[in-house]
Amino acid sequence: VQLQASGGGLVQAGGSLRLSCAASGRTFSSYSMGWFRQAPGKEREFVAAIRWGGGGSTYYADSVKGRFTISRDNAKKAGYLQMNSLKPEDTAVYYCAAQSTLDIRLARGYRYWGQGTLVTVSS
Repeated sequence: VQLQASGGGLVQAGGSLRLSCAASGRTFSSYSMGWFRQAPGKEREFVAAIRWGGGGSTYYADSVKGRFTISRDNAKKAGYLQMNSLKPEDTAVYYCAAQSTLDIRLARGYRYWGQGTLVTVSS
């Protein structure tokens, strides 16, 4: 599976962006998918995740809960992260990942990673 994240850019505080994660490979629909971010000088952190089936349970970091929404379209082999009410502290490179074999919130449990897309939120 290959992943490609896109949709990043520069936005003012309070604005919105929608990140996309395009996947190749036939088994994407059976994988959990997550979004992580890494700000300069900081470790990569969990943002949101969605399970592959069973209604697609979703999980969010406390810092983005109520502002971000993760979704997926298995038919299109794509995942999305809708980000609203953006804050300067949301500035980071955002990565999508697929196939978690551990806790869905743990970066080290994901097998496949996209290249990242930069989100910059100005104050």
